[in-house]
Amino acid sequence: MGHSMSGVGVLDKAVVILAACVDGASLAELVDRTKLPRATAHRLAQALEIHRMLVRDTQGRWRPGPRLGELANAAPDVLLTAAEPLLSALRDATGESAQLYLRRADERICVAAAERASGLRDTVPVGSVLPMTAGSAAQILLAWEPPEAVMPLLPRCKFTGRTLAEVRRRGWAQSVAEREAGVASVSSPIRDRTGRVIAAISISGPIERLGRRPGDRHAMAVVRAGQRLSGL
Repeated sequence: MGHSMSGVGVLDKAVVILAACVDGASLAELVDRTKLPRATAHRLAQALEIHRMLVRDTQGRWRPGPRLGELANAAPDVLLTAAEPLLSALRDATGESAQLYLRRADERICVAAAERASGLRDTVPVGSVLPMTAGSAAQILLAWEPPEAVMPLLPRCKFTGRTLAEVRRRGWAQSVAEREAGVASVSSPIRDRTGRVIAAISISGPIERLGRRPGDRHAMAVVRAGQRLSGL
């Protein structure tokens, strides 16, 4: 199954059972996927069902249960916890407001921000929902997606497939008056331990301060911040 083993036999088997049920599994499929004896697989699946870690669907197949989500939601968000001081440091280093974005379907959400204290600034309040069709953070969140996930959106985007290819090549994105007149931004990816892009970190501010090529000045700092938040 390719899972790390702890040496605690029953726990290891339970984790293997849970993994085998991600897309649904009958008892026969459980036995086939886990290579556990039929009686063992059945007993453990039933026990996990009692604890609401597995549920049966309408076909009687086991699937992940609600307790898993409840436990996950109760845990502090490691990324958000780590991001707060880094966003403040990025703001202080660049003199511009800094944000963290996550994708939700065809939108992106600002989940953390460090605002410039005074003067002209681009304010994106935490909780703001912005389009995936404009802005450097949107470019980052789309650039490493498979083509079939990007193509339906591209006709509505203010950037092109060529722009996204350039973002992949250099590892960061910039935008000038793309999402909002007068605003420029620079963004870079945050990756999980497998290398998948899970978020974008950005700075944004007025074009008159950032210039028409904001990446020339700030890309290095934004990329470094993204790298420090990657692999948590």
